[in-house]
Amino acid sequence: MTKKGQYGTQYPSFRFSPPQHWNHENSPSSSALPIFSLPCFPFSLISLVRFLFTSEYEAPPASPDRMGELAVEKHAEYILSVEKRKDDFESLVMEHLRLNGAYWGLTTLDIMHKLASVNPDEVVTWILSCQDKESGGFGGNVGHDPHVLYTLSAVQVLALLDRLDALDVNKVSDYVAGLQNEDGSFAGDIWGEIDTRFSYVAICCLSLLHRLNKINVEKAVDYIVSCKNLDGGFGSIPGGESHAGQIFCCVGALAITGSLHHVDRDLLGWWLCERQCKDGGLNGRPEKLTDVCYSWWVLSSLIMIDRVHWIDKNKLSKFILNCQDLEKGGISDRPDNAVDVFHTYFGVAGLSLMEYPGLKPIDPAYALPVDVVNRIFFQK
Repeated sequence: MTKKGQYGTQYPSFRFSPPQHWNHENSPSSSALPIFSLPCFPFSLISLVRFLFTSEYEAPPASPDRMGELAVEKHAEYILSVEKRKDDFESLVMEHLRLNGAYWGLTTLDIMHKLASVNPDEVVTWILSCQDKESGGFGGNVGHDPHVLYTLSAVQVLALLDRLDALDVNKVSDYVAGLQNEDGSFAGDIWGEIDTRFSYVAICCLSLLHRLNKINVEKAVDYIVSCKNLDGGFGSIPGGESHAGQIFCCVGALAITGSLHHVDRDLLGWWLCERQCKDGGLNGRPEKLTDVCYSWWVLSSLIMIDRVHWIDKNKLSKFILNCQDLEKGGISDRPDNAVDVFHTYFGVAGLSLMEYPGLKPIDPAYALPVDVVNRIFFQK
């Protein structure tokens, strides 16, 4: 059985058992199931910082087995502490994408049932202060230029808080729709960079706002399909190398638009399950190190194409839990590395997709808790 959306089939039903629009008869058993925008994933920044302060080409030192319970309280404390730190290194390098950070942190809190720890009115006020009043788009921080990546994060956070009514929906959706090019692709902002990330972000954002009718969906789908490779994966542009992050964006956009029939599920599923390495973690492409963030990019894609049972969820869970800082909270990319909000979100989201006890289920296409997505699409 499949979930239905505005444009038809979205993706196979899976894991949790909520509302009546789900049916589990034909979905993989929970025992077989081993999840921003990003969706907004700043490859350049994260890679640069890690290159400067760690070695991407040397495996991290062996760490003791820290497999155990998810340190929910510690992680909540860590996320809340990040907002209070304004002058440390992590805060400074993330200043330009602070709105993305708000999405990662607040979504993590919600998955862990800790969203009540924040003042929603203060969050909403700050988010609206990041909006460019002329274009309708949002910047990564107050006074920054608008970009579709930050616009999706703004919409997602307001959705988390059930405050989408604070938006001028037509103004925001006109900004996003205005970034579509004649060939169906999307630019990230007025400067014109094209990337399938932006296709996903635009489609996801407009779907959450019930404004997909403002773009040419058929052309958007055709452009994404033109980025499909012989290995079943997708790149950032036609001919671009397959990458797990780009695959999530393309598969997610196809799922939202009811276009998953364009995906060769077995071929892509094989490529994705091959991303699991000996340590149980997942990498983004062949011959790369494992990274907690791919617990989202790979798993969510596998769920949407109904091939998630092809990986070992127990090994992946162990890998994620071994990346926790049990003293100060937070999750790192690999064991013994420094933690950050980005990887804390993707680690917790990955565990949610693997039905970790006590966590809210998260939607693999919209990258929001399932109850939030249901509220948007199924409540009058």
